[in-house]
Amino acid sequence: MSLEARYVHTNLVARDWRKLAHFYREVFGCTPVPPERDFHGGPLEALTNIPGARLRGMHLRLPGHGDRGPTLEIFEYAPGRKKAAPALNRQGYGHIAFAVADVASAREAVLEAGGRALGRIITLALGDEATITVCYMTDPEGNIVELQTWSPPGP
Repeated sequence: MSLEARYVHTNLVARDWRKLAHFYREVFGCTPVPPERDFHGGPLEALTNIPGARLRGMHLRLPGHGDRGPTLEIFEYAPGRKKAAPALNRQGYGHIAFAVADVASAREAVLEAGGRALGRIITLALGDEATITVCYMTDPEGNIVELQTWSPPGP
């Protein structure tokens, strides 16, 4: 049996939620979805099973889907836990992807905004005369971001 469902958001836990939200707003044109969140106390501890938990942050509307499209939820937790270095082959959620008009220009924008490159720009043939030009980057906190352009335009 399949549930009746609609994709809503993906959560990204940040060291500094304001700086990370600024990066996604400036580089990718994500837009804030008020209100900012600031949760703490018994109900949040019960939800997260983290004693003394506090979370602050906001949702950012992802570009290209209108006013009811999915969001990127950027939260900063206290107490926080350090994360491992980014790795494209680690099990679990791997990256967030953005379709861009020009991968090389987008790559430069990410670098200028404090991100870093994980590899080079490559173009893959998809067998049906379509190609995808793609590269992997990180945001300023090391979360993996994929930049892609399809020819002809694809997903």
